[in-house]
Amino acid sequence: MFWMALILGSGAVASLGQQQDVQAAPEAPAPQAQMGADQSSGQTKRILGIIPNFRAVSADQKLPPQSVKEKFLTATEDSFDYSSIFIPAALAGYSMARDSTPEFHQGAPGYARYFWHAAVDQTSENYMVEFVFPSITHEDTRYYTLGRGSFFRRTGYALSRAAITRSDSGREEFNVSEVFGAGASAGLSSLYYPSRERSFSNTAQEWGLDVAIDAASFTFREFWPDINRKVFHYKEPNP
Repeated sequence: MFWMALILGSGAVASLGQQQDVQAAPEAPAPQAQMGADQSSGQTKRILGIIPNFRAVSADQKLPPQSVKEKFLTATEDSFDYSSIFIPAALAGYSMARDSTPEFHQGAPGYARYFWHAAVDQTSENYMVEFVFPSITHEDTRYYTLGRGSFFRRTGYALSRAAITRSDSGREEFNVSEVFGAGASAGLSSLYYPSRERSFSNTAQEWGLDVAIDAASFTFREFWPDINRKVFHYKEPNP
């Protein structure tokens, strides 16, 4: 009887201690995402499921500086996520319709040539703009949503991000990574295009197209949370 009472008493003390621990333990705050999109304000990892959106940051969100590893992983996600196929597929169709590279010809084989060239162009540009140059210049590759103001103010802000970015220390500065990274990628493309296409004008056109696509994507990222809420009725999760 003594041993039974001792065991029962020990169990009651342990149970009481566990209850006190549960009551005393503070609720852990939800961690903030340090990479990718912010799910709490309408941003999603992919826009419409077909456009990569891993670099979007919601308005007023504070994030620590990107490490070199994070820049590499972001460039890799933008290049090899299943959604990364959409833009090269669209560009390939557009280029083939214009017969922009006659050496590729038409039909399915021609489209395949246009597609893999566009895919390599995109991958090269992603790594130059999001990893190689930012690692050297210490620039932040994420897009920080403005999220307030008039349509024209937000559009102007989004388009300006092709020329202005944040440093890893948080200062605004000229976007060396975007401008010169896109230029370096356009220069590399001459290595795998037909020799007739290896001209300065074609390289400059590719350079401008890369920067323009990125500027347009910044604009889409700026307004995606609004579109997601108003058109697709996205509801923010309860805190």
